[in-house]
Amino acid sequence: MPRGLFGDDALPLYERTATQLLDDLRAAAARPGDRLPSERALVDRYAVSRVTLRAALAQLESRGIVRPSSSRGWFVAELGLLPEATMTSASAAPQIQGFADYAQVNGLTTTGKVLSATVRPATVSEAEQLRIAPGADLFDLHRLRFLDGLLVVLEHNRLPLAACPALAETDFNTASLYATLRAADPPQLPRIADYSVEARHPTPREIELFEIGETMPMLVATQLTSNQESRPIELTVQVYRGDRYRFRASITNQT
Repeated sequence: MPRGLFGDDALPLYERTATQLLDDLRAAAARPGDRLPSERALVDRYAVSRVTLRAALAQLESRGIVRPSSSRGWFVAELGLLPEATMTSASAAPQIQGFADYAQVNGLTTTGKVLSATVRPATVSEAEQLRIAPGADLFDLHRLRFLDGLLVVLEHNRLPLAACPALAETDFNTASLYATLRAADPPQLPRIADYSVEARHPTPREIELFEIGETMPMLVATQLTSNQESRPIELTVQVYRGDRYRFRASITNQT
């Protein structure tokens, strides 16, 4: 979900945690090779979950700021990678924000109702878009998403299971899809999204699920998301009631 989808420009919690951690490294005049406190200590310091902390560390790792050791924890990387603009410039750029991220930074309660969650072979079309082999295992998730008990979106997610095998074992009635990806080994960090929106009439199934009339317009958003290595990891279709969705974007001319 691109940031600003609901008119909000707040950062997800894991990004704010990464920024706080980076600020603390600067304040402590951290040097290359310095060891970070344990994950347990960092969780307590920043009052976040272990999943959020690991997503924050993974983001800093992707920027070359920290590096992990398999048995010794996390360490500071090169000092030259700790300028003031490191996180600021990245944070100012467009961000990929999940539904749960949006709810969390806005103090809203998000819930879900899984309609189906299966592992199946990818079709030829899906394989082309996700750059996997036709027939490769694909995690296919249909669910309803609610904000403060209000049905907002019908969502269909398709992801290569190899990118995050834990997808097949996670209860997405309560779990966040993006948090699950960030906690994968290696982490799968949503970085770039090709996003399109179109309007259409509701299908009979959507009329039943949303409890609407056939004249209510639906806005359908299609998103292909790639990770930190520019590899596609998610193909999603989101269906919104026309009166519960607003898309905003800034358009600039770079020439």
